[in-house]
Amino acid sequence: MFEPEVLKAAIPGCEQLEKTGESAFAATVKLKIGPVSARFKGDVELSEMAPPHSCLLSGKGSGGIAGFAKGSARVELVAQEGGTRLTYVADAALGGKLASLGSRLIQSSANKLAQEFFTSFSAALNGVDEKTE
Repeated sequence: MFEPEVLKAAIPGCEQLEKTGESAFAATVKLKIGPVSARFKGDVELSEMAPPHSCLLSGKGSGGIAGFAKGSARVELVAQEGGTRLTYVADAALGGKLASLGSRLIQSSANKLAQEFFTSFSAALNGVDEKTE
């Protein structure tokens, strides 16, 4: 479920994702949050794995002068009639220039990025090409 191609397609702005360990990846992600655009280089790690039911997805990266970002999401998959329900609880923190943008902008951007990721991720799990829907 967490193959590099699936993760790369699901991570908003992901330019590169390379497997570096059993459950670790190096990533390059380009994001724009408010007026600040940055290319982040960092790591993504899967831990607390309980396949196929849950895991913790964590990431951190540096965007140079723009600052840093780190976050995590607890992901749970629950079988239900007609499919699988995906739920998540995400948390993010920013530092540097990004942190000066204001909590409302940061929170709305974080929510949007999480929603984009999990919409794409859910579509990949269900074998749906969301671009054709």
